[in-house]
Amino acid sequence: MAESNKNFRIIKQNKLAWTPIVILVAGICCLLWGSAFPCIKIGYRLFKIAGGDTASQILFAGIRFALAGTMVILFFSIKNKRIILPSSPAKIATLSCFQTILQYVPFYIGLAHTTGVKSSIINGSAVFVTILVSCLVFGQEKLTEKKILGSILGFFGIVIVNLVGSEMDLRFSFLGEGFILISTLSSAFSSSFIKKFSKDADVVMLSGYQFLAGGLIMTFLGYITGGRLYSVSYNSWILLVYMGFISAAAYTLWSILLKYNPVSKISAYKFMNPIFGVLLSFLLLQEKSQMGWQTLVALGLVCIGIYVVNNGDK
Repeated sequence: MAESNKNFRIIKQNKLAWTPIVILVAGICCLLWGSAFPCIKIGYRLFKIAGGDTASQILFAGIRFALAGTMVILFFSIKNKRIILPSSPAKIATLSCFQTILQYVPFYIGLAHTTGVKSSIINGSAVFVTILVSCLVFGQEKLTEKKILGSILGFFGIVIVNLVGSEMDLRFSFLGEGFILISTLSSAFSSSFIKKFSKDADVVMLSGYQFLAGGLIMTFLGYITGGRLYSVSYNSWILLVYMGFISAAAYTLWSILLKYNPVSKISAYKFMNPIFGVLLSFLLLQEKSQMGWQTLVALGLVCIGIYVVNNGDK
């Protein structure tokens, strides 16, 4: 029986490390995350949240993540026919801190003090930062020339899709670009923590409870600092539930991929996030975006970058 379970785990691990499966699952995650860009803007409009109302934005995000955690816990409790109880409180607290609180509170504050273009480009460096953290801080894999080259190519793709037709200055402020950079660093550390903790803890349990804890803390912070949501339309609450689903589904699937694959291989697919964000913003918001040759060039660079990073150990 023990041998049978061991063989089953090996088969499962091999399937989740098989490149076509990785591409499919990572693509679904990036598509979901990409849809969050226009959905956040739609949500701000439906809930009457002003662009500079950081407290309400944090409240909005906190409710979203608390919903995401509740969805993960309920779904997998029903699926497994038993309530998923929290364990490893230190690991939950660490992930909640890096993945949710330190990533999104600085992000929303920074976004209110800098431009969307700068934010997108700084966030675009997350893949390269994640690889550096995984290789140099946690020692989870080797840093190779191919991984560096692939990261640079993917990053240039993000720069192209954000800069063409836009203006950007070189000014730097701690509350603006500095906070976006803190958010990016926090995201990078969270990926390596997931990889480390998944060796002896249930990633689904970690995913659900870190979202729930982080979401409740963000909701509290947003509310006590004056954040409020104003809406009587059922569409706004349907949207909020969908955004909770985005985080619940994408992050849980992403955590499972990180459990069975190198951090660099999985993180490289995050280069697709801003590409999906631009395309879906054009479709859902009818924004005048870079839908011409520059988007195709950016997509090409991103795809080449992903391929080079994924072959970085060969």
